[in-house]
Amino acid sequence: MQKTSSRLLALLQTRRDWSGEDLAGRLDVTSRTVRRDIDRLRDLGYPITTVKGPAGGYRLEVGTRMPPLLFDDGRAVALAVALQTSATGTAVAEDAARALATLRQVMPPHLRHRIDLLRVTAVRPPTAGDTPKVDPQVLMELSRVIHARHELRLDHHASDPSTSADAPRRVQPHHLVTWRHRWYLVVWDLDREDWRTFRVDRIRLRTPTGPRFTPRELPGGDVSTFITGRFRGNDGTTTDWPCRGEVILHLPAADVAPFAQDGIVEELGPHHCRLTLGSWSWSWTGLATALGHFDTDVEVVDPPQLATAFADLAARYARAAGPGTGPPP
Repeated sequence: MQKTSSRLLALLQTRRDWSGEDLAGRLDVTSRTVRRDIDRLRDLGYPITTVKGPAGGYRLEVGTRMPPLLFDDGRAVALAVALQTSATGTAVAEDAARALATLRQVMPPHLRHRIDLLRVTAVRPPTAGDTPKVDPQVLMELSRVIHARHELRLDHHASDPSTSADAPRRVQPHHLVTWRHRWYLVVWDLDREDWRTFRVDRIRLRTPTGPRFTPRELPGGDVSTFITGRFRGNDGTTTDWPCRGEVILHLPAADVAPFAQDGIVEELGPHHCRLTLGSWSWSWTGLATALGHFDTDVEVVDPPQLATAFADLAARYARAAGPGTGPPP
């Protein structure tokens, strides 16, 4: 593609309509050159229409086929890195790998060399190894109804999609999100009159779709806050944990920090540190149990509910140990 044709295409992508005079002025060429480059882009498959009016002009329309794409070096590198990393372990991972191979094949040698130097291996966390596959067609259909703002009827299975489900759910779909390598659909449940989050791999769509709706505002103001809050056990209006405690651990801060997740670790000395950590509950499946994983002495600073949770766990473990057992003298 000629240099002026590339620059012309870049301009046409920045706003809807351009006059021939404006294009010639921005490119510092004649109107004849603009017309020649417009014809060249049309021959390549770009749907550029002529806008009628006193000054005339041009518009880049939506086409019926994919024309050659134009990327500068920075965009090409960013796209290659994104394809190598963001799609790992998702339903479109194979298509992403094929897209990257196609992109690399048509790159000029100097850019292909840069991409080869940027080979990135995205390592999935061990917990993501059993992530179920999601049908890309389901993702596309959900995206379509979200964009169209159509109500949806679906079956949502609690565990295995092959098992029977409850009555069909009537929902207003709002967002399609990923969280820790799983796809989720955020909806307003019309029957339960509340927000719900459904795993997409457990959804079976029913047709036809329902009427259009006006989207409600998500609790928390945005989908990131809502999803983070829901998975932390609150109503989605905040990202705070329902239970948050502060303790002193008899371990160096460097030994605690790698396992503190989103907690705050403060060094108090060579063998002590302060840890502020959150969880969805105080005791059995929550904060007290998580702190016990550090296998060291724990001093509760705040709040009293955390000390009570430790006492409950201690009593439960003592009963499990049986009568007459206890620490050695």
